[in-house]
Amino acid sequence: MNIVPNIAPKMQRLAQARTLSHVHAYSHTLPARHFINSPTLSQSSLVSSGSSSYKSQTTSFKFFKLQPNITNSASTTIHQEERVETMDSEKLRLELLEVLRSRRTPEVHLTVEPGKPVEDPLYQETPKPTFSPAMESCPKKDIPNFKELLKEENFYLTTEAGEQGRLPVLILSLKGSTPQKRPAIVFLHSTNKCKEWLRPLLEAYASRGYIAVAIDSRYHGERARSLTTYRDALVSSWEKGDTMPFIFDTVWDLIKLADYLTQREDIDPLRLGITGESLGGMHAWFAGAADTRYAVVVPIIGVQAFKWAIEHDKWQARVDSIKAVFEKARIDLGKTAIDKEVVQKVWDRIAPDLASKFDSPHTIPAIAPRPLLILNGAEDPRCPLPGLEIPKSRAQEAYIKASALDSFKLIAEPGIPHQMTPLMVKEASDWFGRFFMT
Repeated sequence: MNIVPNIAPKMQRLAQARTLSHVHAYSHTLPARHFINSPTLSQSSLVSSGSSSYKSQTTSFKFFKLQPNITNSASTTIHQEERVETMDSEKLRLELLEVLRSRRTPEVHLTVEPGKPVEDPLYQETPKPTFSPAMESCPKKDIPNFKELLKEENFYLTTEAGEQGRLPVLILSLKGSTPQKRPAIVFLHSTNKCKEWLRPLLEAYASRGYIAVAIDSRYHGERARSLTTYRDALVSSWEKGDTMPFIFDTVWDLIKLADYLTQREDIDPLRLGITGESLGGMHAWFAGAADTRYAVVVPIIGVQAFKWAIEHDKWQARVDSIKAVFEKARIDLGKTAIDKEVVQKVWDRIAPDLASKFDSPHTIPAIAPRPLLILNGAEDPRCPLPGLEIPKSRAQEAYIKASALDSFKLIAEPGIPHQMTPLMVKEASDWFGRFFMT
């Protein structure tokens, strides 16, 4: 078993990082943990083989951005508004973190256990999927002997005690003769799939100089034992209220994953991105809201408004995607059919406050000023486009206040249902390239 290296990230290039160019519109002092250290780290969370602990840094740095010539009173007003916006986002993050901790087994040291390539990945659907035209379309650099130059890592991170606290990780990168810190992108799969399904994307990004990372989300892939593991976990969460398999448990894993990735010698901790499809898009969205170390966020067919869907009777498609838990709730609540009350009670039980203070009108703006690209289908019934008007409007306000409107974009591809397309894959690739490779 290997242990996460006991080294703090070097910060010399903070002032030059592209993703920080829009952080604040005024001179402001922030603790380094705001960008580098984990929101979950205790002082003994990361340890070396000698059992010494990684100490959370609280060093402060100043960031400056030139402003137009405005009056002192106007400047003061702007600064006050920005501070309120920042405080609101920080408060939301703390509240979300509190919920993530609420059903957690005891925290353990973040350790690394070697793994092996998975020869026969488990997909919780039949027939087993074999090909994704969208992923295969991802821009890929033509490199002779690419397979020989490709470096593959398989291992497990411990994110908490218990079986589901063993996080399977797959990393692809190009072998390099000289040490070089590179950007890393975390990729997240959709419902019933696994990290191996994402390999075409991982290889494409690795060919272009990224370190490409994929995990199995909770109760998927190597963390599943049967075709019904995820479904059974959702039902159990409704019955017992002791886990959060829908979104939140995996978000906890992603925070712990960032703990590991930002300590690696080959990864630039200021160029850590995250993206995912469908359920993976939701994971990317909430991880980006919870942890500011994810510097660029690209959720694909995942962002939706849960409360809006309940209020406007547009919840059916999302419910149908994980129907077993709603059927169990219907029976337990003595209902003859699934209705709005059942939907609300299920969300409150398996993902507390998902349809209230952690819904998209609040968590999407909290990602500002970091670059955010939302990719949806205009005809997606699981992510109804009208429900995104308020999240979009509030996000635009947040990015405008941060002087970073060009770092936010929502693309709804015309005529497309709940489906990731080659256009979405290309837009995501270009977005990461814009902020990480230029």
